[in-house]
Amino acid sequence: MSLPSRRGALKLTAGLALLGAGALTGCGRGDATTAAKSSATPIDDSPATGTLNVWAAQGDADVLDKVIKPFKAANPKLSVKFTLIPNAEYYTKLQSAIAAGKGPDVAQFFPESQAQFLDPSILRAVPDDLVDPKSFFTSLWDAGVVKDVAYTVPWYAYTYALVYRSDLAEKAGVTAPTTWAGTVPFLKALQGAGAGHGLGADIGWDIFNGQDVAMYAWQAGGSLLSGGKWTLDTPAMADALKYNASFFTSKAADTSGPTFLDAQPYFVSGKTAMMITGPWVIGQLDTAAKKTGWTAAHVATAPLPAGSSGSVSFSAGGTWGVLADAGNADASWKFVRHLAKPAAQVAQYKAYSSLPAVVSAWDDSAIKGQPLLDAFLTQLKNTRAFPQVSTWQQVATRLGKEMEAVAKGTESAAKAAANVQAYAESLGTGAQ
Repeated sequence: MSLPSRRGALKLTAGLALLGAGALTGCGRGDATTAAKSSATPIDDSPATGTLNVWAAQGDADVLDKVIKPFKAANPKLSVKFTLIPNAEYYTKLQSAIAAGKGPDVAQFFPESQAQFLDPSILRAVPDDLVDPKSFFTSLWDAGVVKDVAYTVPWYAYTYALVYRSDLAEKAGVTAPTTWAGTVPFLKALQGAGAGHGLGADIGWDIFNGQDVAMYAWQAGGSLLSGGKWTLDTPAMADALKYNASFFTSKAADTSGPTFLDAQPYFVSGKTAMMITGPWVIGQLDTAAKKTGWTAAHVATAPLPAGSSGSVSFSAGGTWGVLADAGNADASWKFVRHLAKPAAQVAQYKAYSSLPAVVSAWDDSAIKGQPLLDAFLTQLKNTRAFPQVSTWQQVATRLGKEMEAVAKGTESAAKAAANVQAYAESLGTGAQ
């Protein structure tokens, strides 16, 4: 998966979230939710026919034509047409097409930023018995559910865990931290073993940093949103902001770098010794080091350190939804069902290293035999979905800016929590 482009796509959605579902279609959820739920009728096993138009963002979807060869063989009278769009333009073009009534049959979404689409006027409800909701990581499925109606089906998954320099940890005689209290001492020990800074913390101070502090708030017992109301001005959020700031005030991380694109070069050179990041990094470090086998000899992974409420991360990845005005809904759902099968998700992993959203697929030898992925599997079982409201991206972006002020010592954690609460309340929750 190409995260730099994913970052661009999500930054884009932060602005587009202002549109909301109603702005896209002129419709609200209201009674339509009931209609959506009742219309989610089962899909049979007969071969699909006709033409199927699929839109997806470039990246993980680049290999879909290869991955769906079994699906094409089983549905010889179906023509599947893919439109792959650059990540930074994807949601813009999709939203414009939907508003103009010219959208595809099936579209890819991202569970961490799809809330504005979860509406019966935009997406069809997932048919009864199409897939088993319990087969997926719980938070990934939950990310597509509004008022007990599922609108998307998970395709691939990722979450955050610790990726650190095992050689430096061994030299320092320390093991990965399991609690907040042990994190800074671990980072300082890595510095003592030769790293310039213990943590390579992204300094974008944007939506992605906001997502980080959100998961820290969960670890501290926070909720972000409860009963339709923002719950950000809380002791848990203040603790989360203080925890993040401790990386910088202890000098274990630097507020001047690395930037996102510098993170891996810094890590392999020893300028930093740990990242809080996703599994895509594992397959890219040998390239950054310009040496095959470097990762196996120098890197280890571990679940996130636990706060007072445990080790919790967020769920992210890719999902599929069928447009409300899809011209070939039957074929659309058969396509989505195929990609939700364990074999298809393993094929996707082999083709692009996209980690499965179906839990049982992780038992395949191609994945189970990768020790550096174990921490991500453990963490995926302890994840939550971000608030399924259209203003979340804007709130997360503001959280990132408030994090910067606290990390640089220009604002207290309590004041930052109050600021983001006031901002969130001014926005409301939009479509939900």
